[in-house]
Amino acid sequence: VKLVESGGGSVQPGGSLRLSCVVSDASSSSYCMGWFRQAPGKEREGVATMDYHGAIKYTESVKSRFTTSKENAKNTLYLQMNYLKPEGAAMYYCAAALKVWPGCMQYDSWGRGTQVTVSS
Repeated sequence: VKLVESGGGSVQPGGSLRLSCVVSDASSSSYCMGWFRQAPGKEREGVATMDYHGAIKYTESVKSRFTTSKENAKNTLYLQMNYLKPEGAAMYYCAAALKVWPGCMQYDSWGRGTQVTVSS
């Protein structure tokens, strides 16, 4: 499966961005999808991940501000990010984990990432 992210950019604190991840060479419905981010000098963290049934788990720091959704017809995953904070600046990655009943395998397909900068 191939993943290509887009939509990153530079915004001021409080601003919004919508990231997209286009899935190709496979159907996104066969995968558990997720968004991860990594800031310089920090470990990669999961931002929003979907389980086998599509339930979404958000990391605490983005709850109520970020929303992820999937449009199966376009094989695209989205991450709407509102009220961005400076600590949200990072490289954001889309990832896929094959669905194997009753759960998901490890995330082993990754995009190249899209950079998000938050500064005034």
